[in-house]
Amino acid sequence: MPDASSALHSSSSAPASVPGGCLSRRGLERLDLLLLVVEALDLNGGEAMLWMSEQLGFTQLFPNRVEFWKRRCTNPLRRTTRRDALAPAESDALIRILCAMADRLYPLLRALLTTAEPPEITLQRWSLFQTRLAELVRERMNPRRGGVHNLLDPEGGQLLRRQLIQTLALAAGDGGVERLRASLLDAAA
Repeated sequence: MPDASSALHSSSSAPASVPGGCLSRRGLERLDLLLLVVEALDLNGGEAMLWMSEQLGFTQLFPNRVEFWKRRCTNPLRRTTRRDALAPAESDALIRILCAMADRLYPLLRALLTTAEPPEITLQRWSLFQTRLAELVRERMNPRRGGVHNLLDPEGGQLLRRQLIQTLALAAGDGGVERLRASLLDAAA
């Protein structure tokens, strides 16, 4: 996984094609994991992403929740995976939805990353997030994959989970789309 500081969101909502074409396998994995993190942070995250898709004008790409989930199932770490490649317009739409969700969740992301609060409060927040993320990963991801084991590992997965939260925090705000896109395109490095 690349350094989380290389990821973020643009204020323009006009879809642009993903430079360099489709995302790599690692980019798809990371994009879906970031969307899963949004679901772990927001109990209504799945519905909120669908609503955000409508607000950003992506109803042609994702007319309903089934089509939205089909695109997410291109992640090879999922229990049920599709071999279809995401079109550049679909990748761009998912990136823009993710960045818009990161804007919405930024106060929570900042609270997880802050060192200004008492450690016991921060530990409680991380514990709630890790529990919810682990439930979602066990439910939707293939448990035989090494990447899934790494994410679920209480000790070894801690750094990965923190990087995912940092990536989401960096995907919020102006320029977030470009930062996140660069991070996902560089995911194989």
